[in-house]
This record gives sequence, structure tokens and C-alpha cells, in this order.
Amino acid sequence: MLHFLPGPLHRTVLRVAHAARLWYWRITRKRVRGCNVIAANAAGEVLLVRHSYHARESWMLPGGGLGRDERPEATASRELFEETGCRLAAPHHLGTVLLDRKGWTNAIELVTGTTTDEPLADGREIAEARFFPATALPDNTVRSVREMIARWLADQNGNSA
Repeated sequence: MLHFLPGPLHRTVLRVAHAARLWYWRITRKRVRGCNVIAANAAGEVLLVRHSYHARESWMLPGGGLGRDERPEATASRELFEETGCRLAAPHHLGTVLLDRKGWTNAIELVTGTTTDEPLADGREIAEARFFPATALPDNTVRSVREMIARWLADQNGNSA
């Protein structure tokens, strides 16, 4: 979407649109459904992204909005590919995470899977995409992302959260 715009203008439009969306959700006390994906490589590292338009210095999980009739696994596969160029293998819906976001609620469907692809940030929505060891995340990883990865690690060890 908006790929006809030059990159810098596209990123500016994303920042303004995202701020307006957050404001609207806050005043309407909206409940928003989205999806995050924990994509692991063969080494067990997890793929994180830095957005160009929101919390730009923070590492987050790839993801996005969940379509009305879309299954979380389909959303995760689509968003991962759109944001990083990686294909998601063996998607598994781990559960729902509810986050209170200062007046609105973010209902995140957490999907896990694997990828053999190397990430490539699109340079528009995503500024950077890299794999990190799940037990040694960068300091500027968002707290909710750390909690989701901890839940995934517990699930991997047979301790469902």
C-alpha cells in the first residue's frame, strides 16, 4: 500500500496515520484484534523488527491487523512475508494476549512457526529485521514481546503457559 510514494514520504504518512489511529482507538476505547508472529530459524533464534513509524528504537515481533474472517495463522504468514520477506512454516496458534493500551485494548493472536529465509526489511514500514537468541534479546525489546517469547519458550519446553 502506498508504494508509489517515495520512501521518506511513505514513512511520514505512516507516522501520521498511526498517531491518528492510536488517538481514535483511545477516545473510542476500541478493542483491536491483531496478530504477532514468533518466527524461529534453525538455530532457535527469533525474528524481531524495528518499525519506521512507531517506537522506532524498540524491537518488536512482526505482525499486524487481523482481518474480520481471517485465521491467525493466515495473518501471521501474510504479515511476516510483507514485513520481512520470510515465509512461515508450520504455523501454530499459541493463544491470545490482551494488552491494555491506555484506554484501548489490543487483543493479539500469538502465532509461532519457523522460517529458513533471511529477513529483509522493506525500508518503508520496517526499518530493520534481525534474528536474536531467544534468551538474549536486545535491551530495547518491548516488555510485552519479552513476555510473549517467554510464553513460547515455556511451550517449547512442555510447560504450557
